[in-house]
Amino acid sequence: MTSDATLARFREYMVGPSRFMTLLSVFELGIIDRLRERPGLSAAELGEAVGAKPDAVEQLLFLMVKEGFVAYDEDGAGYSLDALAEVAESDLQRALRYMNLIKVTALRQLFYLTQSVQSRTIVGLKELYGAEGTLYDAVADHQDLNDAWLKLMNTVTANIDPWFFANVEVPAGARVLDLAGNTGLGAIHTFKHKESPGLRVTTFDLPEKEEEALANFRGHGLQEHLSFIGGNVFDEIPKGFDTVLIKHFLDMFDKDDVQKILTGVNKSLEVGGTVHILVPVYPENIKDTDNYNVDFFPAFFIGAAMGQGGPQKLSVYQSWLEECGFKVTKAITKDAAEIPRDVIPVQAILSATKIS
Repeated sequence: MTSDATLARFREYMVGPSRFMTLLSVFELGIIDRLRERPGLSAAELGEAVGAKPDAVEQLLFLMVKEGFVAYDEDGAGYSLDALAEVAESDLQRALRYMNLIKVTALRQLFYLTQSVQSRTIVGLKELYGAEGTLYDAVADHQDLNDAWLKLMNTVTANIDPWFFANVEVPAGARVLDLAGNTGLGAIHTFKHKESPGLRVTTFDLPEKEEEALANFRGHGLQEHLSFIGGNVFDEIPKGFDTVLIKHFLDMFDKDDVQKILTGVNKSLEVGGTVHILVPVYPENIKDTDNYNVDFFPAFFIGAAMGQGGPQKLSVYQSWLEECGFKVTKAITKDAAEIPRDVIPVQAILSATKIS
């Protein structure tokens, strides 16, 4: 790559935050909704409709026209949807949930990324919210963080779980532990996808999640089949289960903590017991341009969520499982062609059996 080409790449990074917020802002202001309802509106008409100065509306729409999202009729001086007119509303809403998560939980906090790396804490959460700990601690006390995070996580779980459960084996009548299962959605999905006589699924998470989890179980009429155990994965993982599920969790930690978790799971299972892991992964060739995990997750986990962590390559997770006494029986990555183009995470499944 030439010097000029390198500097041109720098320019793409420079304009990234402003492009992001311009796109999100035209949705937040309601400009796109107005154009969907009534194509051909002028900047003045849009400004009146959304409570903004026409000059500002015009400035925001310059980028939308440049990108082909919105069209401008020079003769009629009106705007209409261009490429955005072809996108289904459900797809737009999914993309906007990702963008809202980035705005609320990452964009501001990542101002302090350098300090977060140095201190191994989420400096942005402390500076902006007075919050100690991680994003997952802060969501309990700050509704804006909770809303942005939970809406997207529920969407991600609902979209990826059918693929996950289609590719893992849960024996009939098994005793299943959903590790760090939050408020029970994963346990509910487990039972619905793998229902069999005698199947029992238990959510294991911090004690403060119990009340909401039990309410969710009752709400789905599954309270006789699902249960909750309170605790911390770094203290002790409950025993007496045939299968352990670890979903949306391992990538939150660095190697030492991941291996502590996997060692704890190993101790909780009898020989022959199974663990199924769902985790975003980096491509084996880190220069793969179709995988955006490496673009997003390092900064997100270190600077906005945990102060540590980030995904690994599939081969790395395999080696860590083997080091912790497991034999890997399945390791697959979701086909990128099956993932909506606006979705960032590329997920993988690892299944392993305890051998020692």
